Amino acid sequence: MIIVSFLLELFGATMLLLFAVRIVRTGIERTFGASFQRQVTRHKHPVGLAIIGVFLAIVLQSSAAVTLLVAGFAGSGALAFVQSMAVVLGGDLGSALLIQILSLKLSWLAPALLTVGGILFLKTEKKRLKQAGRIILGIALILISLGFLRDAIEPIRESSLLPAIAGYLERDFLTAFIVGAGLAFVMHSSVATILMVVAIVSVGALPFAVGVSILLGANMGSALIPIWLSRGMEPRAQRIPLANLIIRGAAAVAALLVINLTAITVIPPSWNDGQSLILLHIGFNSLLILLLPFLSLLERPVSMMVPTPKDEIKTVPIQNRTLLNDLGQTNPTLALASLRHEVLRMAGLVGDMLSPVMGLYDTFDTALLSHIQSQDLIVNKALDMVRKYASNMPHQDMSKDQLKEMRELMDYAIALEAAGDIIVKRLLPLTKEKSQKGIKLSKVGFAELLAINDQVEVNLKTATNVLISSDVMAARLLLEEKAEMARMERSSRKKHLRRLSDGDMDSARSSDIHLETAYTLKEFNSWIISVAHPILAREGQLLSTRLVD
Repeated sequence: MIIVSFLLELFGATMLLLFAVRIVRTGIERTFGASFQRQVTRHKHPVGLAIIGVFLAIVLQSSAAVTLLVAGFAGSGALAFVQSMAVVLGGDLGSALLIQILSLKLSWLAPALLTVGGILFLKTEKKRLKQAGRIILGIALILISLGFLRDAIEPIRESSLLPAIAGYLERDFLTAFIVGAGLAFVMHSSVATILMVVAIVSVGALPFAVGVSILLGANMGSALIPIWLSRGMEPRAQRIPLANLIIRGAAAVAALLVINLTAITVIPPSWNDGQSLILLHIGFNSLLILLLPFLSLLERPVSMMVPTPKDEIKTVPIQNRTLLNDLGQTNPTLALASLRHEVLRMAGLVGDMLSPVMGLYDTFDTALLSHIQSQDLIVNKALDMVRKYASNMPHQDMSKDQLKEMRELMDYAIALEAAGDIIVKRLLPLTKEKSQKGIKLSKVGFAELLAINDQVEVNLKTATNVLISSDVMAARLLLEEKAEMARMERSSRKKHLRRLSDGDMDSARSSDIHLETAYTLKEFNSWIISVAHPILAREGQLLSTRLVD
């Protein structure tokens, strides 16, 4: 019975730890998500990018999340191989530093964090305060889950089972290494895995040597996670997780063999085992940073291992290829799935068009402007193909719900095309006018526009998730963002007018561009969130009118 109780408490504490890490990451991504790409892609020196990687991993609570994020940038061409790997190695170190922060004995702080986080999340309406409450609650739950882990280990520590397992793993360090890699991969979080191991080693339930082998295995396992999650990405994107696995995996295996097959002492015996394990983890990932000057040597071998298919080298990029197929003319279910995929492709294209626009406000680039305009032509062509495809679908074989879904997908395709036109016909001319007339936005004003743009990008990603899942709660959240966007635009307008009255010359010269950009982004947002309307209408969660009866 004691074994069943132990396993339940251990799994329960582990699940709470994973849930808490996810809560913190979600809160941070919803608050700062869209600004990550701008921060990463504006730096070019590997050292600066590694430092950004450190902070990204601490913010996102995961080195695997940083690797996937950077892989996406590499796949779109926004980051080169060496720059991408610098961010990834920095992310590995940031994840190790995060473990040091989270492992501090701060259980006494949990009640205060729960109180503050609960008040902010449940009792405030402002989005940033609500997400700050989510983050604080997540941190409190991490502290509580670590306490549960320590408590779960206590009863079993004196039994015969755990010493037997620990003794076997101590004799077979390779098995311990595999256990660590497997735990990190299954839990999809090296942070949670290592925190759990540190907690177990700290109470003496596992020998320090076993903890070292599991820790090194967790380092390799965390490098396997993005390999699995990036398997559907473009070859350029897949090379980044693979290169990280080669570097981190080879270093972990080498460290495992050196520590276990030699008499070398990596940590003084007098040090606390749990803290020593964390310091070893930080030291291991710090040493990997020293490989920054040699990253270019890895680019060619990795490119040979994940080559670009010959039929894609001189053909249309994968994101520009239609996903519609002829099966839709005979099978309504397959037709709707194909139509949904095509609308998702349109949403991705519109997102790619919007992402570099604020960069044009900062540094105008004619080639980039032309590229965005060419993307708009692809979006327009996609809408034409969606119309033709929908008209050729077997309407007579479709149910009433299927016909309604088809019309909703077409409506959103039209909304996405309109959003693309807003970028090309209104935002791009504003960037060109700003450049030609030598107009300079005030620093505060440009920061306000960046914040609005970042929120629009977050909403576009949420909209694509709603398009895939048709989730009612996500649709509600998306529609609530419309009011938040209106508030942000109104606040920016008021602050801008206040700067004008204070005699700010940059604000005076850029007034038209600032006000029109903010309003245009708000209008763009209205088009992309329209995906939520039919979902909420079906559930009876939309009012027919805003007028008082």
